[in-house]
Amino acid sequence: MKILRVPFTLGTGLLLALAAAQAPEITRDQQRFSLATLSELKGESPFLRYGERTALGEGEARTYLELDIHGDPIELGVVLTEAALEGLPAAGTGHHGGHEMPHTYLLELPRQEGVPFQFLEMNWNPSGHEPEGVYAGVPHFDFHFYTVDRALRESIVPSDPRWAEKANHVPAPEFIPQFNAALAPPGATPADIAVPMMGVHWVDVTSPELQGIMGKPEQYRPFTRTFIHGSWDGELIFWEPMITRAHILSKKDATDPMVRDEFIPIPTPARYQAHGWYPSAYRIMWDEDARVYRIALTRLAEQG
Repeated sequence: MKILRVPFTLGTGLLLALAAAQAPEITRDQQRFSLATLSELKGESPFLRYGERTALGEGEARTYLELDIHGDPIELGVVLTEAALEGLPAAGTGHHGGHEMPHTYLLELPRQEGVPFQFLEMNWNPSGHEPEGVYAGVPHFDFHFYTVDRALRESIVPSDPRWAEKANHVPAPEFIPQFNAALAPPGATPADIAVPMMGVHWVDVTSPELQGIMGKPEQYRPFTRTFIHGSWDGELIFWEPMITRAHILSKKDATDPMVRDEFIPIPTPARYQAHGWYPSAYRIMWDEDARVYRIALTRLAEQG
């Protein structure tokens, strides 16, 4: 597996292999699933399981799992109460600055046979994180849905004698979603960019916020939301929506229902390493009836 080595400067480091490999155009209808379909699914989903609560800002966060009438999973996510996005810490380097994680919240997820996700790690990054010109200085949340247990996450530390070996052992190409690569400075290895208690982060290189450092400034758009995968010792271990606080808050005042309840496709791999129910999209919404925000992996389907 080749690692994408891109210096974090504007207009340099364009990977030649991607020069002709462009992501397919996604229309509005393709990007957001119809509310009619969503309403239909909701009507067929009387089973909603909630997980533990945790204090967040001036409110709380709570995980949930939605099932259909057949007991199959539809959606896995976290509910943020209206006040949860207020009174958040204003200082902190985020998880990349010095590998510190000052604002980290760990929540167990409701368990269901066949659903591989075990717990959620939320990181609040009031100052953003590297690279400059992309995520730095942009207050945002990282929502890591882990397919491994907490013990394995906590074992991902530089003091592990096999740290470099495990970081450099990346998944086979068929298990990495299309257009995903590990962004790294020239000459760096996965071990150089691995984050303690997380692993190696894989980014969709067609994401608009990356186009400046990819040498395509005309295609650049400021970061609002993106999707990350994480690997460790040959396995993908987390699926991560990364979303700005401002973008989440914008859902509350949106008048367009398709904007207020946003569905974004996730690049999926050719093959999955383990059998289970995996998402093909993630969701960011303001639930007016419950007066909560929902961040979720959605449209779960059985794979492998």
